[in-house]
Amino acid sequence: MKRSRRLSMFPTTLARAVGIFATAGVMLLAAGASDAQSTPTQVHVAPQVDPGVYSGRLKVNYPTPYAPATIDEIRKTMERVHAYLEQATPVHAIDADTGAPVQDLKRLPAQVALERTDLLILSYEWGVTYSGMLRAAEATGDKRYTQYTNERVSALALLATQVKKNPPPATANAAPVSTSQGMRLRSMVSPRSLDDSGAMCAALIKAERAGLGDKQLRPWIDNYVQFVSSRQFRLADGTLARNRPLPNSLWLDDLYMSVPCLAQAGKLTGDKRYFDDAAKQILQFADRMFVKEHGLFRHGWVQGMEFHPVFHWARANGWAIMAMAELLDVLPEDHAARPRILTLFRDHAAGLMAAQGHAGLWHQLLDRRESYEETSASAMFVFGMARGINRGWLDPLAFGPTVSLGWNAVARKVNDKGQVEGTCVGTGMAWDPMFYMYRPVHVLAAHGYGPMFLAGAEMIELQKARGPNINGHDGGVHFGKPLDD
Repeated sequence: MKRSRRLSMFPTTLARAVGIFATAGVMLLAAGASDAQSTPTQVHVAPQVDPGVYSGRLKVNYPTPYAPATIDEIRKTMERVHAYLEQATPVHAIDADTGAPVQDLKRLPAQVALERTDLLILSYEWGVTYSGMLRAAEATGDKRYTQYTNERVSALALLATQVKKNPPPATANAAPVSTSQGMRLRSMVSPRSLDDSGAMCAALIKAERAGLGDKQLRPWIDNYVQFVSSRQFRLADGTLARNRPLPNSLWLDDLYMSVPCLAQAGKLTGDKRYFDDAAKQILQFADRMFVKEHGLFRHGWVQGMEFHPVFHWARANGWAIMAMAELLDVLPEDHAARPRILTLFRDHAAGLMAAQGHAGLWHQLLDRRESYEETSASAMFVFGMARGINRGWLDPLAFGPTVSLGWNAVARKVNDKGQVEGTCVGTGMAWDPMFYMYRPVHVLAAHGYGPMFLAGAEMIELQKARGPNINGHDGGVHFGKPLDD
């Protein structure tokens, strides 16, 4: 009876999932049988040697480890990534005029910049990484993640204050983003886009709420929030938009570049307007971009374009489910838009479950198995669905095996150095498949690092809460106990 009651919590989602899976089957057939085909384990052992031949309980050579990862295994993967980032992303301030290193952040030159390092500590990707580090600290109790974030956001606030006091010489347009000597902090002092502001804003608010930043963060939080709320271009109905690559364009990426900032601003200030705006963005993007029959979002939409080719770019869908998860985490339970957003979150999760590749990762174009497997999006999906289980938004019986396999596949993309492999580089919007399917991958594509921490932290919480109930009965992973053996 308990199992029936649990499933009854999600009847609408499960019904939609059946339809989505049926549609996904058609999409995969269209990709070609050879593209979606797996290779079975050939077994020749006699039943007298291994009676598992009768029951099917045989050793299988899976391409990805199948047993759910333990908490210790998850922690070790995250620690390896953290160790790499400690040395790859130092706080190196320099004199912007001479390039000389700054030895003491309390004695800054008039013109200051950040030295170019392999991975930049001021970017939207690193806003996600700071959020991931803070979540990892919560899940593990390991203060190294908090220290990493605190050292860098405190330094950024200090350096930005100096830049604001001593603006760099203006060019014909405005203060330069960078010089031959290093990177200016223009995106923090004078943001011009959602990429500049949204993810960093959310991370700084989370750091502020955690008591980090040496009380220097609030002016920069307010600066970011003001840009997102009041200065970013919008369509007539208030939907956040860009004027590239075409006028009045919606990029699905912008849900994460705006919604977590607005949601966290609502949590920080108690001002309902921020929650309202965040919810409006989710719903108005979805009205234009969510393809219900697939349970997936298209990447781009342009006002005035009569027909939109549909490309379900993986990372854009990752930004979307992460944005919804971030909003639902802080949106008041009685907010009028919450039921619609929760339904959308569940429908999207069902679509993503249907699109998972046979070895655990998701493909660059979600409905095209001939496209390569991509790491950053896969980690985003694991985070979004694992958080959904942990918060009670998704049924663990249905989604638990998906995130378990997904995490195992993602963890294998962390190499011995702690670098995240298989991450697509920064990607614009296009209307043809070749653009997406041939995007390069690089270990310095910064998009993979934050989602790795976010996914790992949620998987640790999932193991803490449900580990004793996860079993491998009849060879499959199940997030529940059988009634008999």
